Amino acid sequence: MSDAKVFLKKGQGRELKSGGLWVYDNEIEKVEGSFDNGDIIELHDFDGYFMGYGFINTASKIRVRMMSRKKDHPVTKELIEKRIRDAWEYRKAVMATNEPIEQLSCRLVFGEADFLPGITIDKFSDVLVIESLALGTDRMKELIVELCKKVLLEDGVKIRGVYERSDAKVRELEGLERIKGFIGNPFDTKVIITENGVKYYVDVENGQKTGFFLDQKNNRKAIASFCKGKKVLDCFTHTGSFALNCAANGAESVLGVDASDLGCKQAEENAELNGLENIVTFQCADVFELLPDLEKKGEKFDVVILDPPAFTKSRASVKKATTGYKEINMRGMRLVKDGGYLATCSCSHFMDEELFLKTIQDAARDAHKRLKQVEFRQQAADHPILVGGAASYYLKFVIYQVCDEM
Repeated sequence: MSDAKVFLKKGQGRELKSGGLWVYDNEIEKVEGSFDNGDIIELHDFDGYFMGYGFINTASKIRVRMMSRKKDHPVTKELIEKRIRDAWEYRKAVMATNEPIEQLSCRLVFGEADFLPGITIDKFSDVLVIESLALGTDRMKELIVELCKKVLLEDGVKIRGVYERSDAKVRELEGLERIKGFIGNPFDTKVIITENGVKYYVDVENGQKTGFFLDQKNNRKAIASFCKGKKVLDCFTHTGSFALNCAANGAESVLGVDASDLGCKQAEENAELNGLENIVTFQCADVFELLPDLEKKGEKFDVVILDPPAFTKSRASVKKATTGYKEINMRGMRLVKDGGYLATCSCSHFMDEELFLKTIQDAARDAHKRLKQVEFRQQAADHPILVGGAASYYLKFVIYQVCDEM
C-alpha cells in the first residue's frame, strides 16, 4: 500500500456515494504522495473526510476502484480471503442444487458486486476460469486464485485446474496486455458440466468469454417450460444452451442458429452428449439474414428465443444498438404463431431496462403484433446486482405471448 491520498473535487463522487465502487478521472481534485499504478491508496472527499481504500490507475478513466470503505479495514490478504469466503457462502445459499457441491457450476466472483473490482471467476465443476480486467486486482490474481482454492477446499471442493481468459479488449483501457493461459499446471480444457439436468462441454480455452454463459441458467429453465410439444427457434444459440433446455423439456423440434461455425459444432457435440441430436438441428448463419428468409418461406414457430450478443458496449453506440434490437425483435415476432411465445434479452448494461422495453414495444408496433408480458427476468443470482453499481445490472430477459393484431 502506498502513502498516497486522493482527494475528490467538491460535489463529485456521486456514484461512489450512492453505493458504487468507481471514481472517474474527472472527479479528482488532487493526489498527495507517491504511488505506482495499481497501488492501494486512501480516498478522501474534498474536505479531507476519509472515504476508503482503493487502487489507482492513471491509465484508466476509472481512476480509482474501491476495495474497502472502513478505516480499520485496510486491503490485506485477510480482507481478500473474507471477500472470497463471503462470495462462496452467498453462492451456496442462492444456487442450492441437488447435485454435489463440487459439481456446482456458477460465477464464484463477480467483480465489484463481490467487492473485488475488475475480476470475475467462474467455477465449472472442478475448474476455475479467471478474467482480470483491472490493474489493481490483476496484480493480486495469483493470491486470489490461491485463496479461492483454500476456501473451496474447506468444503471438500478440490480444484484441479485454473485457466486465465484475460483476453478482452477492454484490458487495453487499463494499460494491460490481453493474455490467456494456464495458472498452474496444464489440464484438459474441455470440461463437462451439468446445468438444469443438461450436460455441456465447456471449452474454457477457446469458447466465448470464460467458455459458457452461466448468467442465463434460470432463464433457460423458464422458457423451456413453455416448449413441450412445440416447434422452437433459438437464435444466437452459442453452444446450444437454450435449444437443449427446450429439447430436454419435450420440444417437438428445435432449430438453433449461430454465426459461429465453432459454436455450432460445439452445440452439435452437446446435443449428442444429451442424446438430443434427433430433436435439435443447428445451422451456421447470420441471424439478421436468416430471419427474413424464414419469413419469406412462410415459416412459423411456437416459440422464438433471441439471445444476441451485446449490441452496445458504450453509451456512444446506444442509438445504433437500439436499431439492432428493434430489427431483430420485429423479425422474431413475425415468425411466432398467433398465441405463441417470444423470449428476448439484452446483455448490455448501457441498454437500460426502460429503453429495452420501449424498443420491444416499438418493434411490436412495426410488426403489427400485440404483446402480453408473461415474465420479466434478470441474470442468475450468482451474478448479483450491486445497488448503486450500475454496471452489475446488465441482463434483461422478457417472455411475451405474441398475438396478431385485433
